[in-house]
Amino acid sequence: MKKLKLQVQLSIDGYVARPNGELDWMTWGMSDNILAYIMELHDSIDTILLGRKMTEGFIPYWNNVVMNPQDPSYALGKIMVDTPKVVFTKTLTRSEWDNTTLATGDITEEVNKLKRQGGKDIIVYGGAGFVSSLIKEGLIDEYHLFLNPAALGKGMPIFQELGGVRQFTLARTIPSDCGIVVLVYKPKN
Repeated sequence: MKKLKLQVQLSIDGYVARPNGELDWMTWGMSDNILAYIMELHDSIDTILLGRKMTEGFIPYWNNVVMNPQDPSYALGKIMVDTPKVVFTKTLTRSEWDNTTLATGDITEEVNKLKRQGGKDIIVYGGAGFVSSLIKEGLIDEYHLFLNPAALGKGMPIFQELGGVRQFTLARTIPSDCGIVVLVYKPKN
């Protein structure tokens, strides 16, 4: 069965965005070892999951990156554009984006159906509400938390809807010169 992997940027105090969704606090000039890890992570997947709100910025951003082969993010952009995406939505009836399908049913049923398909693993990026729903339902198999050297004070959390304590096992730690520390956790079962 495929694994669902969450890759998310977090502030030191546990937020994925400022209160209005601002991402200006993130470390954009990532170290070579962090970029290599992102590429390694993407070698293990063949599907990207997104919430509708995140999709509206995610897909146009990466489409613009691949328009410029000199862009330092071009190789990652090609992966983001070329990898099939599944957008979870309650409002859309058709996808306006290339290489994208919609999932409109129950989140647990839809994700488990994707996990049962053959192929590589699945990665999810967000947004905050969508990721919170996946966490609440216990659907994420690996957490790839990119801890940024910034504290926001308040913002958008992804762990507030747990309904109780969840414990995890640390699988990997990757420090970097840019200040990001990648923490890879697996839920304890």
